[in-house]
Amino acid sequence: MNHLPTFDDVVAASKRLEGHARRTPVMTSRTVDEALETQIFFKCENLQRTGAFKFRGAFNTLSRFSPEQKNAGVVAFSSGNHAQAIALSARLLGIPATIVMPEDAPGAKVTATRAYGAHVVMYDRYTEDREGIGRALAEQHGLTLVPPYDHPDVICGQGTAAMELFEEVGSLDALFVCLGGGGLLSGSALVARAMSPDCRVYGVEPEAGNDGQQSFRSGRIVHIDTPRTIADGAQTQHLGRITFPIIQRDVDDILTASDNELVACMSFMAERMKLVAEPTGCLGFAAARQMAAEFRGKRVGVIVSGGNVDMARFAELLTS
Repeated sequence: MNHLPTFDDVVAASKRLEGHARRTPVMTSRTVDEALETQIFFKCENLQRTGAFKFRGAFNTLSRFSPEQKNAGVVAFSSGNHAQAIALSARLLGIPATIVMPEDAPGAKVTATRAYGAHVVMYDRYTEDREGIGRALAEQHGLTLVPPYDHPDVICGQGTAAMELFEEVGSLDALFVCLGGGGLLSGSALVARAMSPDCRVYGVEPEAGNDGQQSFRSGRIVHIDTPRTIADGAQTQHLGRITFPIIQRDVDDILTASDNELVACMSFMAERMKLVAEPTGCLGFAAARQMAAEFRGKRVGVIVSGGNVDMARFAELLTS
């Protein structure tokens, strides 16, 4: 696929995922709606297979491998959610998997990745280049490298989460989506423009790592050092060559949320909605709260991207 992916490609991905990815629930909270005077629909990808939306893009991509690629194997780099998604998808499809993960990745994510049968290679995210390590392993062993976001099939798989949301609740006035490298955001934007053209689409990234916001406002991809934030799923250093032009064209703005705001959202979702969301998974909700006055009386979608967080770390964040 040499062109930018389209909504039709997302539709095709949804068909490949039938019977494999979960159609996750859309939840509402009367407490949230009354407090914000806004009707908010939470797409709960924390209840997806492997605990995050990443399974969608991983399975869609690996299911399109040639027999030669399947026999040789796949390599991916990830802080955890893409790692687990590739590992499980590879096991389901009979493909050997090697995953490059940071030494400080949440223990639960590392354990799950290994449990799915993948070989894990560790690295230091602050001193080593995960992309370089992944490319080297691919070249040395004849593996196919599947990046966590900058790949057409990954983007289209991720977009199916937003597609299901619009199918279930209809048009929206705004959609808030977490932003790391841009796979979920760009896929969601493709869907929003096709299914709810007047919907405003917002990407949300950690305050400490606003490379996407800088890129969006400067018109060029900005590279930053690995940000220090509790949102480990969004500790990316730059947007992708495929995700960026889609975001430029189809997204209305890029917002940020502080770690304290993410903890507040995690606490609320656990106490009032009985949902476990990881910090990255709360980025969209945090921004929706910030923008509540602008969307008073409107219909707003929030994608809760994942729920993979160590329980000890979860308790520590909520009680600190």
